[in-house]
Amino acid sequence: MKVIATPPKLAAQVHEALVSEIAQGRIKPGERLIQEQIAQLLGVSRQPVQQALMLLRNQGVLRDAPGRGLIVAPLDPAFVRNVYDVRAMLEGLAFRRAAELNAERARRIGPALLKDGREAVASGSVVAMIAADMRFHQLIQQLSKNPLIAPTMEAQWTCTQRIMGEGLLRDGMGHDVWLQHAVMLDAVIAADGDAAETLARDHIIQAAAIVIDTLQQRLQAQPAVLPDTANLQARSPST
Repeated sequence: MKVIATPPKLAAQVHEALVSEIAQGRIKPGERLIQEQIAQLLGVSRQPVQQALMLLRNQGVLRDAPGRGLIVAPLDPAFVRNVYDVRAMLEGLAFRRAAELNAERARRIGPALLKDGREAVASGSVVAMIAADMRFHQLIQQLSKNPLIAPTMEAQWTCTQRIMGEGLLRDGMGHDVWLQHAVMLDAVIAADGDAAETLARDHIIQAAAIVIDTLQQRLQAQPAVLPDTANLQARSPST
């Protein structure tokens, strides 16, 4: 993890840093997180760390560990399915409305985001890939002119990052995502609402299936009890 400077909203930055580490697989399900260790690694006081940890626990990302601290909760396949079922409906609506209302603007702005996404994949950075993916989908949400879609999606943003990280860690997944994005954008630019909605829903459902398959394979391969480790103490901040 990078050391964080001391700005306002420090707890939010600690929260973001931890979610990023979890999404990249650097902090794994079952690993113990302890306030003092995180504060030292990030170069902050304990108070913003405590606030961030409590928020992550409330969001279901962390759960109480035996004895002391918190551990990263495993992703539940049924939960992933539920989140992405809702996301598929909302994304389908956003792409349909964007195609119907803003095809020309999509033609002007969209290709640059495709380029950014491909560059993120080439970089190999899961953080960059997640950020580029969300920028693409956020553009479509804006083009839909429905002000309720973005905040509804934002409510699941933390969990969505974890789920996306799981999918993008699979070989070739990032490349496939942007091939699909290009086809989805073409449908929006063509003002084909039916195709844009269908492609968007299929895209989300396929992504969910890949993550669920990964999680189920992991569950079959691991012991019934998750390991309770304290690997964070030994991990040096990333640069």
